[in-house]
Amino acid sequence: MKFGGTSVGSIDRIRNVARRALAAQKAGNDVVLIVSAMSGETNRLLSLANQVTAVPHAREMDVIAATGEQVSAALTALAVQHEGGKARSLLGHQVRILTDAAFSKARIRSIDATAIRETLAKGEIAVVAGFQGVDDGGNITTLGRGGSDTSAVAVAAALGANVCEIYTDVDGVYTTDPNVCPTARKIDRISFEEMLELASLGAKVLQIRSVEIAMKYNVPIHVRTSFSDAPGTMVTGEEGLEAVTVAGVAYDKAEARVHLVGVEDKPGVSAFLFEKIAEQNISVDMIIQNVSRSDANRTDVTFTMPKTDLERSRPIIEEIAASAGAQEVRYDEDVAKVSIVGLGMRTHAGVASKMFRLLANEGINIQAISTSEIKISCLVASKYTELAVRTLHEGFGLSQAPVKA
Repeated sequence: MKFGGTSVGSIDRIRNVARRALAAQKAGNDVVLIVSAMSGETNRLLSLANQVTAVPHAREMDVIAATGEQVSAALTALAVQHEGGKARSLLGHQVRILTDAAFSKARIRSIDATAIRETLAKGEIAVVAGFQGVDDGGNITTLGRGGSDTSAVAVAAALGANVCEIYTDVDGVYTTDPNVCPTARKIDRISFEEMLELASLGAKVLQIRSVEIAMKYNVPIHVRTSFSDAPGTMVTGEEGLEAVTVAGVAYDKAEARVHLVGVEDKPGVSAFLFEKIAEQNISVDMIIQNVSRSDANRTDVTFTMPKTDLERSRPIIEEIAASAGAQEVRYDEDVAKVSIVGLGMRTHAGVASKMFRLLANEGINIQAISTSEIKISCLVASKYTELAVRTLHEGFGLSQAPVKA
């Protein structure tokens, strides 16, 4: 059972978590709690570091950030004890969640579940601090924003748990953002593949890496709210759960477009461009190449990247573009990626054309397109984001309950 920051945001809410955990234990389950820092605490801690120095060292930032989960774990263990139960808090190094040494974005290498199993064997609830681990050198590491989801699924996989319940401030996964589209509907069941695409395309319910681990080790995830006993959304490895072509609509306003004008059109240029970009650890998404309007011997190359990386990347991109003979580099931050996702796309023709027609009917111009077997993404002007989401949601009938297979 993993509880996010809002679920442990106050002492009253921590006591609610303790009661839920004890109820699950009394129902005959061994219970492991993974807790995040109290809501807003991580930001407060990191801001203190930024007040000390403009460019804090990544190792020390992880030491600071990890204390938020340490406090939550201890408080939750105390709350369980106060409610008459037995509990023990465990930090990342005590569980031995071994990670690489990439501070602030570490990846889990292995988990030694011995301490957790010993705790459970004593009839205690194990309260594990999420978000944190330790590297080979004994340094505290953190897993990146949303990392407690990853901690929870990884621990569930290591223990062979029959389910990983992710408790949050929403009651499940929706067909799209209810704040943008009021007719959005909660999905009862969704596949790992669909959830992975939705998470990567902007849906904020689950961290991408947690879904990757769940899919790799076949750990069912139950996304539900900590404020009621209502069932949420089951994320599983089953296919054919709902006979729908499109399961959801996602959007991401954190994209920027880079347009290289007049690059030399010859073999190896694109390889050179993107090899150099990759060397700088710059992630790119949509890529389009077409013949330059001004010169048939030149080509225009367009790609998208995270907006947060754009400023630091500009000098590097300019240098690479000059090496490739580009005549000009243009940037556009007023763009958004709108996507549809669904396993049903594999067997239904005409999904892309329907998406393009729906957007065209609303006067929304498509600047770039990328596809996978179960996803289609379109880059549009950011001012059309909400309109595009609502149009696609209604156009693919996502407001109505699906017909069961």
